[in-house]
Amino acid sequence: MQTFLIKAINLVNEGKTVTTDVLIHNGRIQKIAGSITAPAAIEIDGEGKYLLPGAIDDQVHFREPGLTHKATIYTESKAAVAGGVTSFMEMPNTVPPAFTLELLENKYNIARQTSLANYSFFMGTNNQNADDALTANQHKDKICGIKAFMGSSTGNLLVDNPLVLEKLFGESELLIATHCEDERIIKRNMQEAIASGRKLTAADHPIIRNEEACFESSFYAVQLAKKHGARLHILHISTERELQLFTNMLPLKDKKITAEVCVHHLHFTADDYAVQGNLIKCNPAIKAPRNRAALWEALLDDRLDVIATDHAPHTWEEKNEPYLKAHAGVPLVQHSLPLMLYYVKQGKITLEKVAEKMSHAVAECFQIKERGYIREGYHADLVIVDMNTPFQATKENILYKCNWSPFENNDGKGTPFTFPASITHTFINGNLVYGNGQWNESIKGQRLLFDRV
Repeated sequence: MQTFLIKAINLVNEGKTVTTDVLIHNGRIQKIAGSITAPAAIEIDGEGKYLLPGAIDDQVHFREPGLTHKATIYTESKAAVAGGVTSFMEMPNTVPPAFTLELLENKYNIARQTSLANYSFFMGTNNQNADDALTANQHKDKICGIKAFMGSSTGNLLVDNPLVLEKLFGESELLIATHCEDERIIKRNMQEAIASGRKLTAADHPIIRNEEACFESSFYAVQLAKKHGARLHILHISTERELQLFTNMLPLKDKKITAEVCVHHLHFTADDYAVQGNLIKCNPAIKAPRNRAALWEALLDDRLDVIATDHAPHTWEEKNEPYLKAHAGVPLVQHSLPLMLYYVKQGKITLEKVAEKMSHAVAECFQIKERGYIREGYHADLVIVDMNTPFQATKENILYKCNWSPFENNDGKGTPFTFPASITHTFINGNLVYGNGQWNESIKGQRLLFDRV
């Protein structure tokens, strides 16, 4: 394994930025110091650039097995690495869904052979498999968590039986990650919209999947978690109203209930349906601008704990069906860190806070072992950023298998969104997998391990 010495880099870690050298050896961060000499190392000039811990995305859909016309673990992990995401946690709604340990291990086997990034996979649940899902308790050091679709499921993943939910929250020793939208409210709103007789468009999505649907489901999940003392993590918070359910009065390590916000809910609003249409149709829906403003406030004051993507690729044809048939989901994992760097340049958030919310806090939330920080002895999952080299998302550089992005057309006239900063190098376990546009795919990522009692 190669040894790397990064010289005079601006290291962003644990709330501080300092100029230092970093030595990477045997897959680990061996030394951090003001001046390091290592004659046998490959030297990288870091002057003027920034070193961040690799982003950890706790919610992606990489579609394998069964939906590989949309994406594969290989294609999407490659896109993730190009965007500075060094580890991911993938959802169970593949075909077949990951409802048993055997099916879950099948996904781990695929990743072991093909994933360029580090990986973990959620155990899936539905109204019939609570006992199978809870077998994940036996492997809590090797499985990121249990996923419960408390509304808005694909296939047969909906969990809305109160008895099943009571059992799940009462007996799970793992983190329970929930998608919270109330299916009854959504169906009622859909019936009313269809009954209006008008042609529905993407602009109707936040009306059908409205704030009430999100709040009622999130409120129910919080009640269950408090009743049973469960470890609850609510995914992709999208409304101002839900924010009252979360606190910043405890340090993250002591929270039993945590929350995630996704980059698309921090960037787009309902006003953008006019340009983007179905391309930003996702569940939960992108909503009115006041929700985005509230999400930013809660992110910065630590009521919202982590930033993720809910990366969910569909083919161009699937997204361009009429609204009612168009698939919900947006491909984002290649552009999530660059988008947050855009907001750094805008003065909305600091680099230190980006590192916290996309790396440190995810590691804390899931108790990931020896990752998420730039510390001596930790795995060398690292990203070098050039804050002064802009780029645009184009067909030539988009690595998603679906080969499209909502950032290709920023104004309805075909003008791409300009990201003001670029990822120049991505290290996975000390391997320089991506460097200045060049790839080394010879060594694959590792399975994430968790430091849980």
